Amino acid sequence: MQRAVYVTSVLLNRIFMYEYSRNILNSNVCYKQVSNLWRRLYYTNKQSLPVILGIETSCDDTGAAVVDADGNILGEALHSQLQIHLEHGGIIPPVARDLHHKHIQGIVNMALERSQYELKDLSAIATTVKPGLPLSLVVGLKYSKQLVKETAKPFIPIHHMEAHALTARMAQNVEFPFLVLLVSGGHCQLAIVRNIDNFLLLGSTLDDAPGEAFDKIARRLKLRNIPAFSTVGGGQAIETLAKEGNSHAFNFPTPLSKYRDCNFSFSGLKFRAYKIITEEEKKHGGVACNNYIRAALKLLCDHMDFELVCPPPKLCTDNGIMIAWNGIERYRAGIGIAENLDEVDIQAKCPLGKDISTSVEELSIKFRNIKIRIPQN
Repeated sequence: MQRAVYVTSVLLNRIFMYEYSRNILNSNVCYKQVSNLWRRLYYTNKQSLPVILGIETSCDDTGAAVVDADGNILGEALHSQLQIHLEHGGIIPPVARDLHHKHIQGIVNMALERSQYELKDLSAIATTVKPGLPLSLVVGLKYSKQLVKETAKPFIPIHHMEAHALTARMAQNVEFPFLVLLVSGGHCQLAIVRNIDNFLLLGSTLDDAPGEAFDKIARRLKLRNIPAFSTVGGGQAIETLAKEGNSHAFNFPTPLSKYRDCNFSFSGLKFRAYKIITEEEKKHGGVACNNYIRAALKLLCDHMDFELVCPPPKLCTDNGIMIAWNGIERYRAGIGIAENLDEVDIQAKCPLGKDISTSVEELSIKFRNIKIRIPQN
């Protein structure tokens, strides 16, 4: 009922402002005045909704965003360090730390300015504190603690991977529990999400993560020497080239197919790729990424009568939006709000929920081969 009243009030205010704007404009009053008046009225109505500032510095991107409880992205900003780290051949933690220091204030200010909210108007501040690069995490936490002390706003420490998992609920109304597959440069995890802070880890990668394997293969192929791929990550370069390639040209094994658990392994695929590259080099002197994986998962879910929900690509990289949304989820539920700011610290390594992968292995679920043909673009 309260939500219905809020929607009605917004609609009535928009109708009122439309009529009021017409009358004022007929009197040759500046349109900017009308716009500002409407904006003040609109945002006054929104004050009943929690609004969170999210800050992300877990790795090599500095991100900030302001998000409300309806999942509206009110303002965002992101500084990518990709090009600098490409030139170094990988992420250099001290370099990443220095760039976070240099850009974090500007990025936060930009997100706030775009949202047209001031710090005093926020409900809380949420920041990634685990897992991630220690030198990067510290920058975001120290900056956030200072903001919290200045504004006396509640502080919500965020688990980076939980934030990734819960962005599905921002993109679509996904109810608990649900199964989530997290695939990124540093992680590959399969988990059941039972609640905002209740995760059951079914399995994870035993060695390389997919993105890590892609990046190493891209470096081995020297794809950065191709002008078209000099400014993009290894995974993206491999995906682009793979669309034009022949997926049947080489044989790759199916990792861990004889094991009855939910773990992953990508090092075998990586070394198989290295071997093929070496052999081809002797003769003639990526494997797929997000879109391919999504296509495969869609076919699998259709076959198993499951619904596949994928956040938009924009929310799949590290960003402040997912941190702010996780803050919204926790703020509304009253879960994970820091009681003592001085006790909040970073964690470079941190598990995702409760690890039940051993229990899954003990169930000895038989592996089933499902033959699904993925269309080639």
